[in-house]
Amino acid sequence: MTDPSPADVRTADLGFARIDVDRAERTGDPEVVYGAGKSPAQVAAILRTLHERHPDRAVLATRLDEDALALVAAELPDAHPDPVARAVTLGPLPEPHGTVAVVSAGTSDAPVAAEVALTVRVHGAGVDLVEDVGVAGVHRLLAVRDRLAAADCLVVVAGMEGALPSVVGGLVGVPLVAVPTSVGYGASLGGIAALLGMLNSCAPGVTVVNIDNGYGAGVFAARVARRTP
Repeated sequence: MTDPSPADVRTADLGFARIDVDRAERTGDPEVVYGAGKSPAQVAAILRTLHERHPDRAVLATRLDEDALALVAAELPDAHPDPVARAVTLGPLPEPHGTVAVVSAGTSDAPVAAEVALTVRVHGAGVDLVEDVGVAGVHRLLAVRDRLAAADCLVVVAGMEGALPSVVGGLVGVPLVAVPTSVGYGASLGGIAALLGMLNSCAPGVTVVNIDNGYGAGVFAARVARRTP
């Protein structure tokens, strides 16, 4: 029998997928499963495999439908489903270092904001969740300015015209990731209007991820927060 190659050691072959089990060694980030397009049984199998390889740290699965959440909860009783974030974690969360303020414009943005918050925690930073502070009632945002300024990084989640990151970026000098959501009426074009509004922000220091990409924003923000003294 020949010894396995380094590539074989870093992957687990489940037949339907070759699973990356070495992400933490390369990037410092945990293993993650993108659940969309996978069957509930496949999601559960991947989570189980990753957890067996790394029982000392959390594994995250995102974009799960109700069937996948239910099956994972039934087959992996130690898992922690988050139905709002449409995600699940398995294994212990790391000790948080630094703080990410997750700021959402309205209740309709809650699923994406929840995905951000869970991603941040799994990736090793603390979360301060600031909800329902959209620009239609800007006094609500001004009332939490101190919380925004105290964070090591901000993730600002908004749909409609996507104005909230520009307002926040003009209030505080904290690194800011803007997340456009697909919330809005017809002319919002499924989040394209918010995306373009954020990309064209006149406030400095605003970085933008793709529509509804709470996971990508959460990873970036956690990396920033983890590096703070």
